[in-house]
Amino acid sequence: MAHEIEYNLIGDDMQLVEIILDPNETVRAEAGTMMYMDQHINMDTGTGGGLMKGLKRMFTGESFFITSFTNQGREKEKVGFASPYPGKIVPIDLLQKGGEFLCQKDAFLCAAHGIEIEVAFTKRFGAGLFGGEGFILQRLTGDGLAFIHAGGTIIERDLKPGETLRVDTGCLVGFAPTVNYDVQFIGGFKNALFGGEGLFLVNLTGPGKVYLQSLPFSKLVDRIHRALPPARSND
Repeated sequence: MAHEIEYNLIGDDMQLVEIILDPNETVRAEAGTMMYMDQHINMDTGTGGGLMKGLKRMFTGESFFITSFTNQGREKEKVGFASPYPGKIVPIDLLQKGGEFLCQKDAFLCAAHGIEIEVAFTKRFGAGLFGGEGFILQRLTGDGLAFIHAGGTIIERDLKPGETLRVDTGCLVGFAPTVNYDVQFIGGFKNALFGGEGLFLVNLTGPGKVYLQSLPFSKLVDRIHRALPPARSND
């Protein structure tokens, strides 16, 4: 059973989630996301389930480590986790999602102790290897709260059975396990060179809820990079 944590969402476009822990309760988070913590919170960094889990995370571009924050005091204590870039934080109650949720590898922020976080490879080897901006999914399993973050504005879509939505791979945040997914190459010479979008789309087929983001971090970085003046040569 996952710990039944309380929380507050603070802010609007630059949100943080404040987790309120009872004595001996624990929350797990991506390394480097903690903003502040009360004095009796103990921080312990590990692989999140053994060496192999840490290595799998590292090979997909994630941190090797997961950090656990435990309230070792006698009263309620708080620990805050901030989004790494402008956007929204979304609480996901895994019990209401059937005990499982899939999200982009960069979307996971933190979760109650007892939630398992692992790499979920796509159905086809080619999809995981060539999915545009590194289309790799994480699977969250358990019966407690997890928190994911999205860039810009978050869009929720409830897909009906058989309904398909085609999404830029970078704009997908997460979806229910009932949603079928597949990565498709857009194709076409003009699309590839001049389309301005990613070369791959992910096809999502319902039923189930889908979360999208209007400003993927990769697009934000690309726009900033384009706006920078060209580097001067020292020659």
